[in-house]
Amino acid sequence: MRNLRNFTSARVGLSTAGDSVGIEPLLDFRLAHARARDAVHFPLDSASLMQEMAQHGWPCGAVYSKAENRQDYLQRPDKGRLLDSASAAEVRPANPPSTLVFVVADGLSPLAVHRHAVPLLELVFRHLQFVPDEANPVWIARQARVALADHIGELLDASLSVILIGERPGWSTPDSLGVYVTWQPRRGRSDADRNCISNIHAAGLSYEEAAHKLLFLVQESLRRRVSGVSLKEAAGRFLREPKV
Repeated sequence: MRNLRNFTSARVGLSTAGDSVGIEPLLDFRLAHARARDAVHFPLDSASLMQEMAQHGWPCGAVYSKAENRQDYLQRPDKGRLLDSASAAEVRPANPPSTLVFVVADGLSPLAVHRHAVPLLELVFRHLQFVPDEANPVWIARQARVALADHIGELLDASLSVILIGERPGWSTPDSLGVYVTWQPRRGRSDADRNCISNIHAAGLSYEEAAHKLLFLVQESLRRRVSGVSLKEAAGRFLREPKV
């Protein structure tokens, strides 16, 4: 059992002290629990995130869900799925309507968004040849659930939404980023209507692999006009370029 620890970060093969775990794994567990709680309550700094994106030339817009604060967000998931009235009024459709809309949302780990969203978007935009502009900025959403992108996409009459969102922290990973792709985002969409790429972080899925999968999903969704259970992710094995 102890040999398994060479292949996984899961808590297996732990030392014991009598009928309980040893002091070292116990303290390690408490530290992981504290990091997970901190990640959930870590405030998203929209201003610094917008400044970071501005360095890449990406216009941004800040929006908020109906959740009034973090406690409200955690207790009322339904409020995190809808924009508040002021944000809904700010999101205006472009003419012609946008094909793609990108949303970056705090979710359950704002820490993950600050660490991974911009590097991933940099790769995706480069290969997708998509550049946000004033008519179709990157929307930065606070107190947001995945379905908030449905509301934004509906208001923009977008064909496809892509939301990058902090995933629920685990005991080994407090900063995992997830990406969800939805064809014809509209309020009322279910998880069956989306494709998900998860576990994007330093010890998980790399930016290059995540971008490879996301580009496949975006291109295939636009081509076939579907997403979710009707679109299987079959991007194939990602081949890294050899290092010189």
